[in-house]
Amino acid sequence: MLELSDYARLLQNALKKNEVVVIGCTCSVLYSGRAESFLPFGERLIILKADHTLLVHQPTGNVPVNYMKPGSSHSITFDEGKYFLRSRNLEHKEYMDIEIQGVHFFENKYLEDGQKIALSGTEKDMAQMLFEQPEMLEMGFKPLSMEEQTQFGFIDLFGYDKNNNLVVVECKRYTADFKAVEQLKRYVEKIKQAKGISFVRGILAAPEISSNAEALLLQEGFSFVAVKPPKYLERFDAKQKTLGGF
Repeated sequence: MLELSDYARLLQNALKKNEVVVIGCTCSVLYSGRAESFLPFGERLIILKADHTLLVHQPTGNVPVNYMKPGSSHSITFDEGKYFLRSRNLEHKEYMDIEIQGVHFFENKYLEDGQKIALSGTEKDMAQMLFEQPEMLEMGFKPLSMEEQTQFGFIDLFGYDKNNNLVVVECKRYTADFKAVEQLKRYVEKIKQAKGISFVRGILAAPEISSNAEALLLQEGFSFVAVKPPKYLERFDAKQKTLGGF
């Protein structure tokens, strides 16, 4: 059975090798930086990552109870039977001292991961869906281009309505708020100036719209269309009522 001093050496070696370390332990946490805090002894999960991020998790919840940012430095001290993991980030003036009273498990491994997460249901996905299914916006809508880059930003979708009016479509994957309407207004005004025309329609496409945003939208003469972003990876079925449905 390993002693605390043995775990101290294991952790020191893992840090030298830039390994990822996961420790289940009984510890207290003293922190100074973004705030001042002290967490008395309890059973916690400590995670040290290759970029020197440190996370302290309690047994429940998905958010760490405390953390140190990437680029922090970590040192181990074992003195008079007390085992400390000390972390410092001088750039951000943050300090954390973790006193470890007992270790339940210890894992260390050099890990590599060069992949980037692929998001599904983004505003770009919404624009693509509406480009391919223009009737979701309104009958007679003819898409012209999507993700149009201009000197004042990216316009999600351009097109013409059945009366051949130019239409600017702004997509929001969540509830459209006041800022979304203001953004659409800026795009419409800039397109009027760039094209030298007096009338350009604006459509805001989102799952929902806030009441104050809707009031401004109507005031500006724009339209709202309720559209949910495509969820290509969704596994939840709204019709599923029981576990037996899996």
